[in-house]
Amino acid sequence: MDNYFVLVVDDDKEIRDAIEIYLKNEGITVIKAKDGIEAIEKLHEHTIHLIILDIMMPRLDGIATTFKIREKQNIPIIILSAKSEDTDKILGLQVGADDYVTKPFNPLELIARVKSQLRRYVTLGTYEGNNKIINIRGLTLDQAAKEVTLNGEVVKLTPTEYKIVELLMTNAGRVFSINEIYERAWKEPGYNPENTVAVHIRKIREKIEIDPKNPRYLKVVWGIGYKMEK
Repeated sequence: MDNYFVLVVDDDKEIRDAIEIYLKNEGITVIKAKDGIEAIEKLHEHTIHLIILDIMMPRLDGIATTFKIREKQNIPIIILSAKSEDTDKILGLQVGADDYVTKPFNPLELIARVKSQLRRYVTLGTYEGNNKIINIRGLTLDQAAKEVTLNGEVVKLTPTEYKIVELLMTNAGRVFSINEIYERAWKEPGYNPENTVAVHIRKIREKIEIDPKNPRYLKVVWGIGYKMEK
């Protein structure tokens, strides 16, 4: 379960901290928020693979938060609430939650449900067809979110830069010629695209490499093209 990020949203700090302990023991990184508004902010700051979301919270409750998230993202959501009535469970599922756990919860059951949702979302690609989450030594590509992160921090790429990174990361180890990169990223035939591609590669390296002159990820294969190191 390494390299997975779970957002835990609950106004009770003790519950947030307890869930963090359970999930960290499984190798899962936990991001915490105390209400729905803070949760939305965290989603913009991190690549999140699953959300555990309380229903009864101040400012923005779990139902409204789920509805808002579902406007743009298909991240799995597990509703967590002290309410056990069927109407609350049904409402949560109707607005887009994927699962429902009532408080007090069994930690082993919660972990099992988290793992099940992560497998469906990441491994089987249930939510976004063939979209994947690819991690290469801390550089992570989330195709569903169209987002690249480096050690958990979002890398701000232009749409074209993202297309280049996506092409290379989804085919890690394969060398692409400059013409291939141009035609796939720009969706048009390349006519002397060397300078254009080189400028974009340089900008990408400045964003993802510690030392752009000695790249760890995006390598040049002289006389052929570029590749993303496995």
